[in-house]
Amino acid sequence: MNPNNQWYRNGLVYLLIIVVLAALAYQVFQQPHQTKQITISEVAAAIKKGDVSKASVAAPTVTITFKNNGQTASAQFSRSPNATFETTMMNLGVTQDQLAAANPSYENSMQWDNIITLLGAILPVLLIGGLFFFLMRQAQSGNNQAMSFGKSRARMFSGDKPTVTFADVAGVEEAKSELAEVVEFLKEPDKFTALGARIPKGVLLVGPPGTGKTLLARAVAGEANVPFFSISGSEFVEMFVGVGASRVRDLFDTAKRNSPCIVFVDEIDAVGRHRGAGLGGSHDEREQTLNQILVEMDGFDTDTNVIIVASTNRPDILDPALLRPGRFDRRVVLDRPDMVGRKAILEVHTRGKPLGDDVNLVAVAKSTPGFSGADIENLVNEAAILAARRNKKAIGMPELQEAVEKVIAGPERKSRVISEDEKRVIAAHEAGHAIVMRMLPNCDPVYKVSIVSRGMALGITMHLPEDDRYLMRRAKFLDDMAALLGGRAAEQITFGEITTGASNDLERVTDMARSMVTRYGMSDKLGPRTFGDREELVFLGREISEQRNYSEQVAQDIDSEVRRLVTEAYDRAAEILTKYQHKLVELSDRLIKVETVDAAEFEAIFADAPKFDRPRYTPIPVTTNAPTMPKSETPPSSERGALPPLAPSPA
Repeated sequence: MNPNNQWYRNGLVYLLIIVVLAALAYQVFQQPHQTKQITISEVAAAIKKGDVSKASVAAPTVTITFKNNGQTASAQFSRSPNATFETTMMNLGVTQDQLAAANPSYENSMQWDNIITLLGAILPVLLIGGLFFFLMRQAQSGNNQAMSFGKSRARMFSGDKPTVTFADVAGVEEAKSELAEVVEFLKEPDKFTALGARIPKGVLLVGPPGTGKTLLARAVAGEANVPFFSISGSEFVEMFVGVGASRVRDLFDTAKRNSPCIVFVDEIDAVGRHRGAGLGGSHDEREQTLNQILVEMDGFDTDTNVIIVASTNRPDILDPALLRPGRFDRRVVLDRPDMVGRKAILEVHTRGKPLGDDVNLVAVAKSTPGFSGADIENLVNEAAILAARRNKKAIGMPELQEAVEKVIAGPERKSRVISEDEKRVIAAHEAGHAIVMRMLPNCDPVYKVSIVSRGMALGITMHLPEDDRYLMRRAKFLDDMAALLGGRAAEQITFGEITTGASNDLERVTDMARSMVTRYGMSDKLGPRTFGDREELVFLGREISEQRNYSEQVAQDIDSEVRRLVTEAYDRAAEILTKYQHKLVELSDRLIKVETVDAAEFEAIFADAPKFDRPRYTPIPVTTNAPTMPKSETPPSSERGALPPLAPSPA
């Protein structure tokens, strides 16, 4: 229903109500004042005597005003068409001079009285009819809403005026090319069908939150120039049985009527979870909705030009029948961008914003490893807000650097009051982290050391990798564990006491050591294997427990290996800090004085200390006398239960 037409109908009813109320008010407030009723003969006698100062005639009523007291009186004269007030007075013996002395005035109110009387009779009927019509329309509208409960709530975009195109998406070039092929197929289908290619039925966008899945779908809508339907997976599911399946049918019917078109389902894991995993077994409403989606995507009716584009960050919980080719032919992975991708994303989000001459987007991209596209957009926005707060006309490099720190660790909390004793402990703790990172070759370079509170942290030691890293070597794990324990070791060495400031460091070190032993096979004692099967929460998809697939003896060995790795890391950190204790004191004092030490000042403090080059993966040279591989403890094949040789068949 057009909202303008609905407003017009409702407004007509309200207008009728206002008119009726106005007519009633007119009749109430426009009634003449109560006057004395006399006969027409008494009026004539008063005029003859000269007692009348004014005579108001509104046929068939005449109202006179007496001279002596100013009171009024009214009388009725004949309603005959030929009888007027003058003729009536003449018949009663009033002369023209006497009548003129009464100052008669004439009002033609008969027409308005008739109209008001007519309105008073008709408007109540119209009001009742209008109210009845209004109630009927409301009842019909409610019926339509009840009947449309199973209709799809997908929003349709024509693509005539695109707001987002592929030029606004950066850092995911492979994903853009995959979807660009789909858009090209819709624009030029003959180019592909001539070679026997068919249109992909579904494209599943998979990636962590913030990597641009929805943005890429919006770009497809802007590039395709075909109808584009957008809906969330949660909009299919309701508490009433059959509603979700009905909405799926209506969505695909609408899409088929507008084919060729694209249907985008955001967060499809809300409806596409593995069947049989809910409390209702295989009969709950969500699974009925999923069954209908499976049928619509690849049922008997397959001759349609409808492409389904869906996004999720939990592909592991989707139903296998939904992921097979024929439904989702393509799975496009959107990962966090690398340094080149981050620079391209920065260029997109800084487009149209005034930048200072000192801005180096390559340096910003290097300082944001692990950032997603959404994080980078937030970074640029925070930098713009900081520049506006400082009354600058352009965004400078200091604003971008501070925005990076704000996104990573939270805003500075300079208003937090910390005692001098605790400030010394925090300074020694952060200095311990920084010194161990500086003296171990596999740790990332120190970017900044600060004892200014950020978020929940009392201090922060920022270290940034020189380039993107996708593999973690064992030596890197060991050095990072020692760096994490450098804060606790510095407290012990400086004050002979430990505090709770290293609680998060201990958690991270313990998790890192346990992962080395149980997930990555980096324990010499337990060997290259994994331990434990992880279980996930059914509805939230969160890891809640780990099922043991090993004995109690192995569990003790795991605990002892974790303890050994953590202890060795702590001993390495303590050894380094003991050797460079003078640097620890110098850096701590500097932090107490200026609160923040950047990379250049930090390196100046360690100018006389040895500097390590970053280790590289170097192949082991091949020698003529190659070392023999250690013998396996696996028994020979005959002892493992191999089949014995076949006996000769009898002659």
